[in-house]
Amino acid sequence: MEEAKRLSCALYIVLYMCAAVFGDNPIRAKEGESVEFPCDYPSSFQNPRIEWKFTSSQEASLIYFDGKTTVNYQDRAQPYPRGLRLNGLTRKDSGEYTCEVTDTSSGKPSYAEKKTQLVVLVPPSTPVAHVPKSVTIGSPTTLHCAESDASPRPIINWYKNKVLMPEDPKTSPSFLNSTYTIDPTTGDLTFNPVTQADAGDYYCEASNELGRLTSVPVTMETYEKNVGGIVAAVIIVLLLVGLIAFGVWFAYSRGYIGSEYSKKVIYSQPSETRSDKNFQQTSSFVV
Repeated sequence: MEEAKRLSCALYIVLYMCAAVFGDNPIRAKEGESVEFPCDYPSSFQNPRIEWKFTSSQEASLIYFDGKTTVNYQDRAQPYPRGLRLNGLTRKDSGEYTCEVTDTSSGKPSYAEKKTQLVVLVPPSTPVAHVPKSVTIGSPTTLHCAESDASPRPIINWYKNKVLMPEDPKTSPSFLNSTYTIDPTTGDLTFNPVTQADAGDYYCEASNELGRLTSVPVTMETYEKNVGGIVAAVIIVLLLVGLIAFGVWFAYSRGYIGSEYSKKVIYSQPSETRSDKNFQQTSSFVV
């Protein structure tokens, strides 16, 4: 019996610690509403020092510290001995709220912690379907559905010609000839490879518990590779290269290119003229 009691007490302590650290189920509330977060700690804490913190994937901040509400939460947060009330929720308030309690009344520091997740519910906005206008048959392509407002993340569904596309195309007679896959996390629709039957009008739908909206349809066309045209283009390019090479060779062989022409320039110096001033006697004669 004593062993059973000790095991029961140990299990109770473990459960209490897990509940204090990991918290209960997430709190879900709509934008504009108010919520209350519990802060549990032992009754033996005679002089508890309480702090509230907020963390999300984008930020980490203090809500209540040193007996005061921080500046960013002065108008919305209302702390009380075993909890915190937050008013006027926005989508940025989604995240984890932690109550940290310390006490030294027993002569040694004691610590307790309570974490609570908050999910602020936001309906989806109109999604945008990123669909290529035309794709080559036999090549892969991926269609994306963009939606950035919904909380929690929306479920993405794709429609072709107003018909819902199942995750497994083999389960629907309308898509037996398709080879697409749908990523359950991102909602990306991938064709690998594209077939002629994949041409059509595509749009996506984003939905969560607050609503659903659809994108504008986009037409995707498929076409085959023009092998004959590619071969003809290659032949024409080769012919042009050959003609250019022949022309260069012909010009060299005829001497039109590479010959150097030099012109000799003869400079003549003017002859000296005689004048009375610089006249010199060059001969003598006898009378």
